[in-house]
Amino acid sequence: MKLESIQVPVKNRVLADYWSPNTAIHEFFEYEYNDKSFAMRAKYLEQRAGDQKELTAIIRQFMEPLGLSDKANEHLQQLEQGAVAVVGGQQAGVLTGPLYSVHKAISVITLAKEQSEKLQRAVVPIFWIAGEDHDLEEINHTFTMRDTDIKKRAYGERSRRKTMASTTNLNKEAMTQLINTIIKDFGETAHTERLFNQLLDALNESETFTDFFARLMNTLFKDEGLLMIDAADVKFRQYERNHFVQLIHHSKEIARLVTEKEAALDRAGYGKPILATEDAANLFYVRDGERFLLERRQHQFVNLAANIKLSQEELLTIAQQHPENLSNNVVTRPLMQEMTIPVLAFVGGPGELAYWATLKDAFAVLGLQMPIFAPRLNITMITRHADQLLREYHLTVEDIWNGKAIALKEQFIAEVQDAEAKRQISDMQQLLLEKYATLERYFAEQQMSLDKILEKNKENHVRQFEYLQQKVEQTVLSKHETTIRKFMTLQNELYPNDGFQERSYNPYQYINEFGPTLIEEMMKKTYHIGNHHYFLYL
Repeated sequence: MKLESIQVPVKNRVLADYWSPNTAIHEFFEYEYNDKSFAMRAKYLEQRAGDQKELTAIIRQFMEPLGLSDKANEHLQQLEQGAVAVVGGQQAGVLTGPLYSVHKAISVITLAKEQSEKLQRAVVPIFWIAGEDHDLEEINHTFTMRDTDIKKRAYGERSRRKTMASTTNLNKEAMTQLINTIIKDFGETAHTERLFNQLLDALNESETFTDFFARLMNTLFKDEGLLMIDAADVKFRQYERNHFVQLIHHSKEIARLVTEKEAALDRAGYGKPILATEDAANLFYVRDGERFLLERRQHQFVNLAANIKLSQEELLTIAQQHPENLSNNVVTRPLMQEMTIPVLAFVGGPGELAYWATLKDAFAVLGLQMPIFAPRLNITMITRHADQLLREYHLTVEDIWNGKAIALKEQFIAEVQDAEAKRQISDMQQLLLEKYATLERYFAEQQMSLDKILEKNKENHVRQFEYLQQKVEQTVLSKHETTIRKFMTLQNELYPNDGFQERSYNPYQYINEFGPTLIEEMMKKTYHIGNHHYFLYL
């Protein structure tokens, strides 16, 4: 396994400016990303340090059924004794979701190790599972590559209800069928049977999307001691009760400040990432397992579509007595995270960076300080086969990102087409069309009303010529299928769905090829968060 780092142009403007000095985006964040900021943030956390025993107990209780490693136990002890944390999170996707979920975990672990050494104090990695998310259509699928084609493979069960990932029971038969299909797409290797059995074992011990996700993530990162917490965990919700009270009391002000900050962000040229409104309550109410977004209307917190109308007093009572019936949204989740965890830095992607840019004043109104934002690592896996093809055609991964594989494929197809066959078919078609024109004139002279029949007859013949043309092209292409497949393999392995690999494929595609030690070997490499992209040659 070999690791390379390259500089690539950043298409996302917010992220590009975040890595550039003296740009307007820095006004929207508390800290710039540098060692001085980490030292300042650590000092700030020391000044407001509190008892972390209850938080540690909640994380321990959540993780014990998954299997606590020695390293995880060490991190829990450090957290209990006052360690700060690097935090990152993601929804509970199928087979851990897209690769960037794993990349976030690697980023969190890497940054925690780095800052622990630099600050000479304990820094633990925590992964915040967004188990309260109810958009199951976003997390119920993954992409695979079968031969050279990209396939979307989705969990068959559907629900009309907006139930949270942490409370949605899995149909194990349907999920087993999905895993079986995915594994078949991967293809048989020396590791396939073991991988399949491991996935089924984890599924059989899981009840919900979050259970399944957490078990897989724990298996992948247990040796690194990655701590995990489910945002929808009932114990964690109870721990948050007083913080919900704060969010409710400041709801109007938070909504106003976020709306104003987003408008300023838009004026600075960065757009409106969350489309904030001043009547947003920025909280969900959970009823019978479903999440309903609240807004403020005439001193009430309402969701009119669900016929939910709560006074502030009623909502405060719910926060105190049944906090499991409340849930955060895109605005309040970062605020709740800051109120419950000693966050040294938060690891996120470009989308998260954009919406965090609207939150600085919301942190401040709660007496909080926005933590350091650490953009996650960008990694592309390069299989041996893909590496061989890159060498064969003297291409780079950047060439593939820029469309070179598709261009070469189209150029090759154009070169191998049978031009003479196409010319002869075209000549035949033109001759026939001329004969039809002659016949059409004759019918007109004879006042024979056969226009529609003649046109229909001509269309049938034209379709036959098109069919013949297609068959000629298919026959020619089948002779050169091997070469065409090579170009499509490069495109679909390295730039699937016209995007970075990390947005489509899940890590098990590469574990199936490399083996069960993939993550372990990845973690042996040295990474640094920054404005670059890593290539990992398997």
